[in-house]
Amino acid sequence: MLRLEEVHVFYEESQAVSEVSISVEKGEFVTIIGANGAGKSTIMKAIMGLVAVKKGKVYFEGNDLTNRPPWIRAEMGIGYIPEGRRVFPDLTVVENLKVGAYTIKSKRILNQNLERVFSLFPRLKERESQLARSMSGGEQQMLAIGRAIMLNPKLLLIDEISMGLMPILVNTVFAAIKKMHVEGITILLVEQNAKKALANADRGYVLETGHITLEDRADLLNQRDEIKKAYLGG
Repeated sequence: MLRLEEVHVFYEESQAVSEVSISVEKGEFVTIIGANGAGKSTIMKAIMGLVAVKKGKVYFEGNDLTNRPPWIRAEMGIGYIPEGRRVFPDLTVVENLKVGAYTIKSKRILNQNLERVFSLFPRLKERESQLARSMSGGEQQMLAIGRAIMLNPKLLLIDEISMGLMPILVNTVFAAIKKMHVEGITILLVEQNAKKALANADRGYVLETGHITLEDRADLLNQRDEIKKAYLGG
């Protein structure tokens, strides 16, 4: 479904990622783990078209996306949950969700998608008329997830979902991601919480200073001593 071929990204003269090649098959849950500053978020932005790819290619369902704008990628079926949530603070919960469904013309489908989000996160239903800025960080994260799935994405890009959340809310959002995966959404997650990421994913990549250094099944990465020492507190 998704393929990156030797992707290079620069911020001015500074190289953020170098020769990154990854793939995500339809129906997979893949994670990229790595330390803060390794380039994980840059890879997501490159896939979404929010930063330019200096060299290399990005393919989605066989189509070359490398030079296509972000809104075309969204319309093709790529959903994106950015780092830091980025909800619209002065819009209500329902208004935020409807912004996520900007290409849907059918009121019936729009309402179906709203109900899907509310079934995933009942708390959002309870707060549907509340302004996003008045919600807790965990509630805003639920809203960011809900907004991303309003367009029925084929592939969902999730950037640092656990950042700033209490442990109980981390469990809640990971349970929601797992449910979305079971329901058929292909997922690419970048995450500092390697323990949670590897516990839920099918496969994983390890990113160090802009380079992919390891790739394997998630359960096997979990067992490697160097991964335990570097990322799992062991």
